[in-house]
Amino acid sequence: MLSRRNVRVKVMQVLYAQNRDEGLDQKSTVKEYWKKIDDSFDLLLFSVYNLISITKTATDDYEKRKSKHLPSDLDKIFTPKLWSNSMIQALVKNKSLQQKFEKKNFAQRVDKDHFRTIYFEFSKEEPYLQFLGKETSNDENLEMLLELFRFCRRSELFNEIIEDQFANWEDDKSLIIGTIKKVLKALPAEDDDFYMEHYPDAETSKDYGEFLLLKTFTEDKMLLNMIEPVLQNWDAERVAILDMIMLKMAICEFLYCPTIPTKVTLNEYVELAKNYSTSKSKEFVNGILDKLLNDLQSKDLVKKEGRGLLDE
Repeated sequence: MLSRRNVRVKVMQVLYAQNRDEGLDQKSTVKEYWKKIDDSFDLLLFSVYNLISITKTATDDYEKRKSKHLPSDLDKIFTPKLWSNSMIQALVKNKSLQQKFEKKNFAQRVDKDHFRTIYFEFSKEEPYLQFLGKETSNDENLEMLLELFRFCRRSELFNEIIEDQFANWEDDKSLIIGTIKKVLKALPAEDDDFYMEHYPDAETSKDYGEFLLLKTFTEDKMLLNMIEPVLQNWDAERVAILDMIMLKMAICEFLYCPTIPTKVTLNEYVELAKNYSTSKSKEFVNGILDKLLNDLQSKDLVKKEGRGLLDE
């Protein structure tokens, strides 16, 4: 589920926390990293839980419409199929998934009135009204669930619900959105644990992420010694903490990650600097990394596997 870009962010954040709290030793730092990995998966589960809960409000809407003395044309044809369709019901009846929800106490973490508010805002949307006015296939039901989730992404209240529980929502949002689509399209699934395939894979989270974290942590002094000569008129102590962390991480990728092209590493850390550090960090990180890479290559220290990886 997680990309290297997301993992870089998590490694950077953990190293920053460690820099600010010297009481965090190597074991604690690794533990904090894996908590962030688990949080990303919990965020996916929480998003699925919220989606199910919003659709369930369609049953309240149905009962309210059914009890009217003077029903409208829409009241007469209304069905709670946003909730009763086979995909949502497959999630509701999935014991493994429901146990996860219970273990994480999701029901106690959100006011149910929030789900009603989001549903009733969505119920005014033209695509939903058209959906209600006709017989629909499984594909059309799926498209409406995706439409609901797209609406949720635009909803200020929905974003507040997620952000209140998960600080990583902004970092992981794009991947969560993509994974939600995969989860819905896989329904109904034969295996109750089908959703576990979206837990961050070991190659990305452990072989790359934990390795990068430990290398940057344990080689800190060596990495600083490599960076200082390139800083020229800059005092290492005056370099922004995040910028220094990113420089150290990038060097580790240059030296110890043979399958990642040097250009990819350089571009990714420049983008990280742009998104997470100071206004001048993008140019600073780009310039220093370019010099560092040239220096490392001149000493034949950068070993990449595969044709063209040094420059691509």
